[in-house]
Amino acid sequence: MKTVFTFIFFFIIGATAMAQSPSKEVKVETLTYEIVIDIKIEKATVVKTNTVARVYKFKNTRVKKELSFTTKRNKAKIA
Repeated sequence: MKTVFTFIFFFIIGATAMAQSPSKEVKVETLTYEIVIDIKIEKATVVKTNTVARVYKFKNTRVKKELSFTTKRNKAKIA
């Protein structure tokens, strides 16, 4: 019953608040501009770079190393 009364109370307060403030229509003047699009397509130059790749003796060595990190909390505690 209390929730019904509070809902009605807030509904009445909201309705009276909306009735108090008059809303005026604001007219906006629109402006139009012409748009000129100049698109120039240039041929891109291809740059070849030589990079050095790392070679590992075993497969997935880097992934296993990164996944096997240890922290201070990983150590066993004596109960």
